[in-house]
Amino acid sequence: MQQPPGDHFRIALAQLNPVVGDLAGNSAKALAAHAQAKSAGADLIVFPELFLNGYPPEDLVLKKAFQQATHRALEELAVRCSDGPAVVMGTVWSEGGKLYNGAAVLDGGRIVAVSRKVDLPNYGVFDEKRVFAPGLMPGPIEVRGVRLGLPICEDIWGSDVVETLAETGSEILISPNGSPFDWPKADRRMNVAVARVVESGLPLVYLNQVGGQDELVFDGASFVLNPGNELAVQLPAWREAIAITNWTRGSDGWRCARGEIAKISEGPAAAYNACVLGLRDYVRKNRFPGVVLGLSGGIDSALVAAMATDALGPDKVHAIMLPSKYTSDESLLDAAACAKALGIRYDKISIEPAVAGFTWGLKDLFAGTNADITEENLQSRVRGTMLMAISNKFGGMVVTTGNKSEMSVGYATLYGDMNGGFNPIKDLYKMEVYALSRWRNAHMPDGALGPGGIVIPERILTKAPTAELKPNQTDQDSLPPYEDLDDILRALVEDEMPVADVIARGHAAETVKKVERLLYLAEYKRRQAAPGVKISARNFGRDRRYPITNAFREDVPATSATPSRPPHVSATAPTKGKR
Repeated sequence: MQQPPGDHFRIALAQLNPVVGDLAGNSAKALAAHAQAKSAGADLIVFPELFLNGYPPEDLVLKKAFQQATHRALEELAVRCSDGPAVVMGTVWSEGGKLYNGAAVLDGGRIVAVSRKVDLPNYGVFDEKRVFAPGLMPGPIEVRGVRLGLPICEDIWGSDVVETLAETGSEILISPNGSPFDWPKADRRMNVAVARVVESGLPLVYLNQVGGQDELVFDGASFVLNPGNELAVQLPAWREAIAITNWTRGSDGWRCARGEIAKISEGPAAAYNACVLGLRDYVRKNRFPGVVLGLSGGIDSALVAAMATDALGPDKVHAIMLPSKYTSDESLLDAAACAKALGIRYDKISIEPAVAGFTWGLKDLFAGTNADITEENLQSRVRGTMLMAISNKFGGMVVTTGNKSEMSVGYATLYGDMNGGFNPIKDLYKMEVYALSRWRNAHMPDGALGPGGIVIPERILTKAPTAELKPNQTDQDSLPPYEDLDDILRALVEDEMPVADVIARGHAAETVKKVERLLYLAEYKRRQAAPGVKISARNFGRDRRYPITNAFREDVPATSATPSRPPHVSATAPTKGKR
């Protein structure tokens, strides 16, 4: 074990992207970072929450073989990191028949201490109480002469753990995190960190992982706060980084010298980066050679094509236009223009022969009936089958392109346009799709592999949305204007607002009730939908878990039946979407 540093201490922060279950790969990444920290003269290197296992490992941690493999990997890391800085490694820890979310301290070739997470989150996307036992209130762990408090992620969201660490002599707080991105979280994290620094009087290192894991995206954006709420270091979001921080002990304790202060993206920029990173990691970590998608000439598929190109590069994106007799010349031109602007492969395959074959095969059974939504959905399902066939033949994963507004009310076809392995815009409402498309046309995202400039043709942004499954069809034939629909859905989904309160916002009672009904009825579709990037504080699936069989509907007071409403709010009610 090396000598204490006296009044100077150098901490390396490893904001890295692990793969769940890849103990060998995550260990190799840790060893490379350790070597870099050693070259920089670091005394300690810190890794994010459960980095060795990947976060969140979910029920994988219950597998005995995985627990044993984790412990072997941790012991091997300790030996291989014996020469150089000490290590704080996020890891699953098994002890006394219980599993813990732990932070192991490795030094001198040994596991010298383990801090166990106390506050296990059990809300939203988190259900750690399902697999982990809570640790006891921790005290500081001395590492090379410095007493470190190691509150893990949720442990800093309340005051008790940090208060205990401060009272028992901790000098620096280091918080390894696996904190997923959503729209408002960056400000909330900083506010929480500031509160803990104010209460304890101690500096705080907030180290977050980066990368995509199924629906979750971790934005990194790690930082260091000194007492007095001075932001000493701010790491970038959306990419890996290893930062060396320099600390000095004075009469009032340890302080971190000012280092890199990266600018953190907000609003559409943050959401776009999250979608791109989530898609990139889903494709790469699951070892797909690329992606294939249906490019319809509409806004949703155009935005997904841009995201896929930025995530993977033009050579790994294959766009297919699948026109029917209802596909307009505008759509054909717009899809081709979008593909050309992105520089991606573009093919056109008519679905008419296949649709005609299905229609002929069903003609006797359907004799005497009128054409209806059945024939509309048949077109979508032919498209879905063709895309899946191309995927099977050439290996690219089908990316699906439905937005949150459509998925909320069931305006999507099972085994048709819902076909696919992943959906980067699944948690974006329709108006957010427009906002991100306009943002992408005006900006070149950091790290994007696609071209700059306008990649989504202007006409796609201005024309009325349509599924083009029958003559002169638009989405607004069966749905309220998307501005109104999105407002109703946010109130019902994100805020769980009573129907009467949604009506009081200025929406027609019959519209709100029908949207509520469609929202409930579409649950069975959402259960069968592809996973997609979580953007909002309440996405479908992990955050919002509703029963499919559900007879509850709200009673609306008579006083709510005819509200006053602003002129822009339409009374048009949705009747049916694509089933």
